[in-house]
Amino acid sequence: MKDKRILFVSSEVVPYLPETELSSTAFNSAKNAHSKGVQTRIFMPRYGVINERRHQLHEVIRLSGMNLVVNDLDMPLIIKVASIPKERMQVYFIDNEEYFKRKAVFTDEDDKLFPDNDERAIFFAKGVVETVKKLNWAPDIIHIHGWMASLLPLYLREFYKEEPLFTESKIVTSLYNSGFDGNLNHDLADKVKFDLNDSSKIETIKTPNHNNILKSAIENSDAIIQGSETLDEELNSFIEAQEIPVLDFQAENLKESYLNFYADLISAT
Repeated sequence: MKDKRILFVSSEVVPYLPETELSSTAFNSAKNAHSKGVQTRIFMPRYGVINERRHQLHEVIRLSGMNLVVNDLDMPLIIKVASIPKERMQVYFIDNEEYFKRKAVFTDEDDKLFPDNDERAIFFAKGVVETVKKLNWAPDIIHIHGWMASLLPLYLREFYKEEPLFTESKIVTSLYNSGFDGNLNHDLADKVKFDLNDSSKIETIKTPNHNNILKSAIENSDAIIQGSETLDEELNSFIEAQEIPVLDFQAENLKESYLNFYADLISAT
């Protein structure tokens, strides 16, 4: 795996957000790959709760400045970068004043989902791809963590399917049991449809609950990793129906298991 390229895209990453199974695994999977000589890039949203001064975030002017269209509106893309102390790993933050300035992650003070979480997820997916294009950095593996990142496989397979930078990329999605109750904005599918030519691809997310958003990621991925020890049975059944490689939950030996899984996917190309 030395000198291979892995793009890690996560809803959450430590140390920028509190330690959870998801945020820790996203960080450790990148750290372990990096320690073996793999070229890594990590992307996450720049939530308003992230302390920019403490973590030394700074805007990258040459990557910022473009507008992304979300629901027929032009939304400015701001890219910030930080380095994880001691690891020499760069983390790229997708930012926009409208979507990510608020001092919260997914919910308001009453623990209700933000009504624009759907648009935030679309903006994040498109922002990651457009930034990687500007970097001209073709990843061998794209590893997705968390529901906020889970529209990325669909966008890569459909909206960006003619983009040569990702032609050889293998998409891996890790699944966790840390979801949300209820639905995102019921217009999510229509907003995604605005970008896609094939409207059949949005059927899975017409009811935009947590499981369906993950199902969309699953059906547009090349492989799945079980990031939590247990997953919803509905998701387990859906995974089995896809007939794609699955790495079971790794309580120990995460480093070698993940690296071997990546290597097998690349060699199967």
